[in-house]
Amino acid sequence: MSKLHRPLGTLSDERDPVRLTPDSAGWDYSGLRVLSLAAGESRVVRTGEYEAFVLPLSGACTVRVDGAVFELTGRDSVFSRVTDFAYVPRDAEVELSTAGGIELALPMARCTRRFEPRYGPAENVPVEVRGAGQATRQVTNFGVPGVWDHADKLNACELITPGGNWSSYPPHKHDEVSECEVVNEEIYYFRIAGRDGVTPSREGFGLHRTYTSDGELDEDVAVRDGDVFLIPRGYHGPCVAAPGYPMYYLNVLAGPAAERSMAFCDDPAHGWVRETWDGQEADPRCPVTSHEGRVS
Repeated sequence: MSKLHRPLGTLSDERDPVRLTPDSAGWDYSGLRVLSLAAGESRVVRTGEYEAFVLPLSGACTVRVDGAVFELTGRDSVFSRVTDFAYVPRDAEVELSTAGGIELALPMARCTRRFEPRYGPAENVPVEVRGAGQATRQVTNFGVPGVWDHADKLNACELITPGGNWSSYPPHKHDEVSECEVVNEEIYYFRIAGRDGVTPSREGFGLHRTYTSDGELDEDVAVRDGDVFLIPRGYHGPCVAAPGYPMYYLNVLAGPAAERSMAFCDDPAHGWVRETWDGQEADPRCPVTSHEGRVS
């Protein structure tokens, strides 16, 4: 049995499909909740010692916190549009309400500084096409340093990998302080599209690999819609989307560094692959989405 793979249902309670704290993950900073609210439902979330993003996965909602009100337009699916979002601080009472029902993610980080709540418009979110050939993927950089600097510890981004492509490749790590990396605990939260390429489904699957040079960690697992994978240390990648089944994942990173960073080091055995991308065309299926909707 995998030490790090948490299939759908293993991190849930009656109301939350995913409820992962740093303590339950066995580390210090990164956490994730996924909440489902029925049409007309409201819920109050108390952030405690965590800052968080409110990120719609499907549906729209209203966020009320510290006297501010944010109307999140959201999206039909993680494969249909780049969404708007909100940042909420630690020590806050956050009211979430929805007219039509919503599933949303709360990427979280244990932190010490308290920032004000803030709205993130979808049209301000950069969409990057990374890699080339079968390593082409979309990176949606909504909560990364240099794009979103309004956070203490929390980093987050979304990726979409077309069916048959590889992402998180070459394998890389961020588990020590060195010339090229900082320490970050990372969460992968997967959604896998079904046959229509848009609607998440447990029918499809993808593959994920995490390993360490000393062999203490060496995991190759099949991931399905709603699964979580934890990266406490070591090289991670690739994530492979099975042909016919586009793969989405939300990356949540946080660590002890005084300044937020997502710096990493490639596995030296495979870093050379990056050089080959200069001579290849990107997969025309990317980008998949923008703030206006589906691109291709």
